Amino acid sequence: MEPPTDTAIAAYLRRSIIEGRDHERIGPFTASFSRGSRNPFLNYAIPDDGAQPTPDDVASLVDAYEARELRPRLEYLPAIAPDVERALLAAGFTVEGRLVLMVPGLPAGGLPPVDIELLIPSADDELRSLRTVQQEAYDDPEPITDASIARLRANLRDGAGAILARTIDGGQPVGAGEFTCPIDGVSEITSIAVREAWRRRGIAAALTTRLLEDARVAGVMTPFLMANEVESRVYARVGFEPISEVLHISRQ
Repeated sequence: MEPPTDTAIAAYLRRSIIEGRDHERIGPFTASFSRGSRNPFLNYAIPDDGAQPTPDDVASLVDAYEARELRPRLEYLPAIAPDVERALLAAGFTVEGRLVLMVPGLPAGGLPPVDIELLIPSADDELRSLRTVQQEAYDDPEPITDASIARLRANLRDGAGAILARTIDGGQPVGAGEFTCPIDGVSEITSIAVREAWRRRGIAAALTTRLLEDARVAGVMTPFLMANEVESRVYARVGFEPISEVLHISRQ
């Protein structure tokens, strides 16, 4: 019997940080530490399903991040581990936000505007354009380096996917998105970004539709994405439906 979708996604999230980063088991937590970035979105912990952490477990988790001069932080599905949030709040953690966890429902589809093309980036300049659009849209302060482009290329070689949106006339990059390397048929559609001047034209919806199609061709059986409230309305227009939420919580 297949596990429930949210359980399968929680297992995927846990596996993805184990395979892609340094990690450490601390009580009922899997703590991850990026090898090349101090970005808090790449350094966080995930609790086990049904975890019931003690105050000592939480204190040890905090110590592990502070010893590395990182912010103690978690990203996880609270429905899978409902006792964890209470324990974190008692230890001084603060909720950063709650994202909507979404999966495809009835297909709706989305085509790009007639003056925009979608392509799979392969050349270095195309990969750099993809990262530039995402960096601008997410206000990411980390520089785009040859090493970060090499990591992106390695991810694509290992089974991840990416789409770059650009103008047909002139080849100006205007949008980008990715899906992660599948693990046991599960993959996240992520990092969808559109430059501000090109928003509200259906580009994000078109990127999401194309990434979903490409992920399924790559063998993904359980695609999912995370979105804030505004973004979730965009993804709903191309057939995604909410099934749960993702909690971001940290201690300053």
